[in-house]
Order: sequence, then C-alpha cells, then structure tokens
Amino acid sequence: MALNNPAFSTNPAFQNNGQAATAVAPSAEKLEQLYQAPSATSADTDRMTVEDTINKSAISFALLVAGAVVGWLVPALYLPAAIVGFVLALVNIFKKKPSPALILSYAGVQGIFVGGISAVFESIYPGIVIQAVIGTLAVVGVTLALFASGKIRASAKATKIFLIAMFGYLAYSLVNVILVWTGVTSSPFGLSGDVKLFGIPLGVVIGVLVVIMGAYSLVLDFDFIQRGVKNRAPRIYGWSGAFGIMVTVIWLYLEILRLLAISRN
Repeated sequence: MALNNPAFSTNPAFQNNGQAATAVAPSAEKLEQLYQAPSATSADTDRMTVEDTINKSAISFALLVAGAVVGWLVPALYLPAAIVGFVLALVNIFKKKPSPALILSYAGVQGIFVGGISAVFESIYPGIVIQAVIGTLAVVGVTLALFASGKIRASAKATKIFLIAMFGYLAYSLVNVILVWTGVTSSPFGLSGDVKLFGIPLGVVIGVLVVIMGAYSLVLDFDFIQRGVKNRAPRIYGWSGAFGIMVTVIWLYLEILRLLAISRN
C-alpha cells in the first residue's frame, strides 16, 4: 500500500511478507486426537483472529465511552487530555510490540478529549453531538458491511489517490491553523468558514471529501487485520488492530462534528 495506518505499518505482523507456520503432516493417532478435541480458541493457539480483535476493540471503545462521559461532565479537561492522548498515540504507534495497558490508557484519555470537545460544540450548536454520533456509526457500519460482502477492497491505485488527498488535506489544515492563529480570518474554522463555493462553505465541501477518506482509511484498517490473521500473527497483535480502528473512528467522528458545525454556521 502507498499509505498505511501507522498503527499497523510499523508492525511486521501486518506486512505482506508475514511468515506463516510451515505445515507438517500429522499421524493418524494425532488426527484422531485433534478430531475428538474441542475447537481451539485464540487463547489456545495464541494466534490473532478476527473475533478476538473484535473483542479487544469492544473493550477499547467501552473505555473510550467511559472517558467521554468524564470529559462531557468536565469539558475543561479536553485540552490536557488532547496532549496526553497525542503522546500516547505516538508511543503506541512506534512501539514494536503492542501494550494492552498503553492502548487502553489511550482509549480512556482520548475519550476524555472527545467528550470534552463534544460538550463545547454541543453548548454552541445544540443537538450536534447526536447527529455526529449517528453519522459516524452510519459511515462505519456501511463501510464494514461493504468490506465484509467483498464489494469494496483496498487497491494500490485507490491508496495512491488517498495518499495525495491526505497530504493535501494536511497542508491545507496547517495553513488554516496559521491563518486562524494570526487573525487573518475571522471565522473560528478559518478558510473553511470564510470561503464559499457557489454559496457552500469550503469546509463543507472539504469535509465531505475527508469523510470519504476516513471511510477508505477504515477499509485499509480492515485489510490490515485480515492480513495479520492470514500471517498467523501472535494474539497480542489483536490490540494493534483495536488501536488502529479506534484512531480512525475518532478522526472520522471529529471530522463529521466539524462538518456539521460549519454547515450550521
């Protein structure tokens, strides 16, 4: 892939050249024992599975929601939580072997940030949070359904386009932040709120494109998880899968939240 979620790309377990175990023909007695034995679980084989990754993702998102409740009740915590969450994200990305404790810590702290920033937006635009949550769940659900049915897959060409769009969006965001900090633009969203195309705020147009990028990023995440299972990666790497999906879903939610806020303005 031209661009990969850093939560996965730094782990050899998710690479195309991952090594699978060499098969050895068992004896007749061994086959009989295997036939009589109960089905092995991921804990028995110590191998990564889709089901185990889903369970780890569910635990992570449960902790994320719990942190969001704290952030919602104490919105002032969103700024320090954002800083700590960013540091934890970098640690988890560059750590060779995933750490469940660090990933769950990221989930809790990032939840405080998401809950706090959501409370701020809700105070300005009543009802916007539930709209953003529904929008995020819809995008994730549709993307997962299309991927599971085989109707959408990651491809080299699409990923190259994704790479170009991502770098362009990062450059635009950096310029936009500088313009806001220097007071060049009057809108809190910078050029996204001030500039209009045919009467539509620029931020709405870009926001729709970014949501599409977020959906494709989820496709890449699902593809990486399948690759890890195919490579028979150790079970611990299921936490990397949970972390990667969590990073993408949080980014997607924040972009939808901002898109709705700009459209309301």
